[in-house]
Amino acid sequence: AARWSAPLTPVVTLSLSPLALPLYAGYSLLRMLLAYGLALLFTLLYGHVAATHRQAERVLIPLLDVLQSIPILSFLPAAVLALVAAFPHSNLGLELASILLIFTSQVWNMTFSFYHSVLTLPRDLVEVCRLLRLRPWQRFLTLELPASLIGLVWNSLMSWAGGWFFLMAAEQFTLGAQSFRLPGLGSYLQLAADRGELGALALGLLTLIGLIVALDVCVWRPLVAWAERFKLEEQAEVAPPRSIVLELLRASPVLRWLRRRVGRPLWEAFTMVLNQLQPLPTLQETPAATTAGWKRRMWVGVRRGVTGLALISLGLLVGWVLWQGGQLLLQVPAATWGRLLLATGATWLRTLVALAIGVLWTVPVGVAIGLSPRWSRRLQALVQIVASIPATALFPALVAVLLTLPGSLSLAAILLMLLGTQWYVLFNVIAGAMAIPRDLLEAAALFEVKGWRRWRTLILPAIFPFLVTGLITASGGAWNASIVSELVQFHGETFQTFGLGAEIAAAAAAGNYPVLLAGTLLMAAAVVLLNRLIWKRLYRLAEQRYRLA
Repeated sequence: AARWSAPLTPVVTLSLSPLALPLYAGYSLLRMLLAYGLALLFTLLYGHVAATHRQAERVLIPLLDVLQSIPILSFLPAAVLALVAAFPHSNLGLELASILLIFTSQVWNMTFSFYHSVLTLPRDLVEVCRLLRLRPWQRFLTLELPASLIGLVWNSLMSWAGGWFFLMAAEQFTLGAQSFRLPGLGSYLQLAADRGELGALALGLLTLIGLIVALDVCVWRPLVAWAERFKLEEQAEVAPPRSIVLELLRASPVLRWLRRRVGRPLWEAFTMVLNQLQPLPTLQETPAATTAGWKRRMWVGVRRGVTGLALISLGLLVGWVLWQGGQLLLQVPAATWGRLLLATGATWLRTLVALAIGVLWTVPVGVAIGLSPRWSRRLQALVQIVASIPATALFPALVAVLLTLPGSLSLAAILLMLLGTQWYVLFNVIAGAMAIPRDLLEAAALFEVKGWRRWRTLILPAIFPFLVTGLITASGGAWNASIVSELVQFHGETFQTFGLGAEIAAAAAAGNYPVLLAGTLLMAAAVVLLNRLIWKRLYRLAEQRYRLA
């Protein structure tokens, strides 16, 4: 609180002393927690509306494609300038801007995962909810959220890994002549890399790894073990994931007392309010039915009024943004547009290569981890650690090795892009493999379905919805990762290869907003075009053919 309310300090003087690392790690952890809380709230609201309202889906999913495709640096000018202007006399604006940037690196894969889980719910369970006349909030809490929990937990793991990956870009950045630096682990790593202080860089990475391991033991491993209870199967897991922390929490008398004395009364009051807002549909006209109908009509009227005001406000905002954006785009010369189009093609080829390499190893490894609780326990923390290490922090070693090879910078960009995106596929494949019902696996073993036949008839169809989600987010993530993969600064030198990510990063650093906007629009158009032509069709295929029913 003292840091946020202090007078505005755009550039904080950092110390590379090891004694400063605990404080910087605490700052970064708090930003990550706040960003993840916003991302989770956005995921549940946005994903639920998109999956349960077909008319809204036609707008929300293409919009999500566009938002996913916008690189983190393209959010910088709007986020920083607007929030700093809103809080000109304190650091609150800068902190909120950093949290917003981390939010954009966490939220999209979670939203896609939750949306697709709700979209592919077993039809018999959906029909049971309809016959039981469950209110929307009851269906959400008893069916949608539990059925999507395994995928949501693993995508949350990926979101945190993505947040750590982009932490360096979110805590230290440049807009034209103005530089901004916040105290944190990401800015510590960036400063150590800029100065070539390999010892400080190693200490920063060790601190990051220690933080990740602590979170894995105290948070993610308990959540993975707890989420296993919501697996859609008729037979219990032979060796379910375990967590000592979860077992201690379940045995805690303090938590039992809090749940009984505090949690239950609060939940009853909360459900009473929700029941008043969403009364049950009635089968016949009775006094109670008339009252319920009146409440329902009032609620519908309020909702429509709020929706109308929101749409009008959104329309005005979109109109203003389009006008301002058009004025900026008119300043971009035709030659620059041509260069940006060629750069888009170069980056597209790199994303294809990175995705192909990632799929080749993540699918078999992810299935092996997901189907084996023992390997899941052993490798979960290791995978999260490797996924969370900022690839740009490893660039010095990569440059030293790859500069001796032909096309060294392009190879380095592909490798950095791969390091930042392959985990989206891996985490989703692990979640898909863990969600395969045990009775189906035992039936395959009973009928001696082995080898490629087992993959073709059971494993690939079962993980297909999760694989599509992973590929969509990995594709968008690869384009986003290009901004830190195609242009990297180390030890006072700038390493750059031709591509759209490098063009966007250079424009952001120079404060060239017309080129920044043009590059962002081209990247968004490329991602949306791929999603419409390829990923949307695969989504429909997963919904129609590869769902538990």
